[in-house]
Amino acid sequence: LERVQLSEQNVNPGQEKAGPQDFELCKILGEGGYGKVFQVRKVTGKDKGSIFAMKVLRKASIIRNQKDTAHTKAERNILEAVKHPFIVNLMYAFQTGGKLYLILEYLCGGELFTYLDREGIFLEDTACFYLSEIILALQHLHNQGIIYRDLKPENILLDAEGHVKLTDFGLCKEHIQEGTVTHTFCGTIEYMAPEILTRSGHGKAVDWWSLGALMFDMLTGMPPFTGDDRRKTIEKILRGKLSLPQYLTPDARDLIRKLLKRQVVQRLGSGPEDAEQIKNHNFFKHINWQDVIARKLDPPFKPSLKSADDTSQFDEQFTATVPVDSPVESTLSESANMIFQGFTYVAPSVLEEMYAQPRVVNARSPRRGLLNNTGFGAAASLHGFSSPRTMDVHLRPSLDLQQHRQHMMGPNSIEDTEMVDLGQLPNRL
Repeated sequence: LERVQLSEQNVNPGQEKAGPQDFELCKILGEGGYGKVFQVRKVTGKDKGSIFAMKVLRKASIIRNQKDTAHTKAERNILEAVKHPFIVNLMYAFQTGGKLYLILEYLCGGELFTYLDREGIFLEDTACFYLSEIILALQHLHNQGIIYRDLKPENILLDAEGHVKLTDFGLCKEHIQEGTVTHTFCGTIEYMAPEILTRSGHGKAVDWWSLGALMFDMLTGMPPFTGDDRRKTIEKILRGKLSLPQYLTPDARDLIRKLLKRQVVQRLGSGPEDAEQIKNHNFFKHINWQDVIARKLDPPFKPSLKSADDTSQFDEQFTATVPVDSPVESTLSESANMIFQGFTYVAPSVLEEMYAQPRVVNARSPRRGLLNNTGFGAAASLHGFSSPRTMDVHLRPSLDLQQHRQHMMGPNSIEDTEMVDLGQLPNRL
């Protein structure tokens, strides 16, 4: 097995590190094949009383597949290295003999998927707000040599003010420079670019295809290419006709078409300018990008929350369940545990607090906001969420599609192992 090398450069020697005993389980937020996501409250230290999200992964499940080990390493490294207003913050990471723990800021606004499902479709101004924040998050990742590869409504969370936070970095690819490609088959089918499906090699432009699919989903109620099963969906992505509703504005239709170009070199954002090409498109003509990064625009929807630990925006299927961190069946051997050497982490902001003068800490996360898996300004203020609009039946997501979509840590994001179920795909477009 590959040995995972993880930096502890932000952990000051001699400082106490966190462990499971430092957190009280409050609610279950999600559950999947590798573990659970909990809402937790810190019960020790300077940040005692703060609310976080805790992602718990079973080591035994991870090490069965070397790629899962690599993805866990990538997610942990990226969360430590990447700091951005529209990307979830990692606060702590630690491990026990049988589990890995990621402590993330709690984003009480829930998933963008929830609001899109509730509204059916978004107004273009509403979509423009979310897309602008997502673009800046993706641009930051690309500037760090990272491809996201799993953009979808379920992986976009909202903080307490209604601003975007990208989460779930398990399928990211690191160390990608301009002109280099990778070949891993991974992502969520409805949002996957053709070059991933054909395994012809892909780069950062796959994220811009996914952005186009997400934009289409926001404005029509479903992704652009869907079939009765995965094989038919893939066939439509590779060869299907893109049909755009007439009610979309010319600018919206033009941007979607340019993002959903099957030929990578023709796709908007595929060149060295990356996100700048997209930001300069006429669809964003009213957006002041400095206001976006400064969180000065008014979010279309501000979550209605009663407290910092409010879970009303999450699925009651999980939150109504008694939170229990299930015991591990067995502890890994010392040699197997070496795979996860260096997993421990304490955020610099937490370490700084340790040296600060004592103060009263409210029961909230260090920054407003949730998990995995800011306000804009004045002149660029956008309209709020629309009331549910009367739509033709074809604009609503099908029941099959709604059932296919799943919550964080679910099996909806797939990898190479499922290629056998999808049949033989062409080697190139």
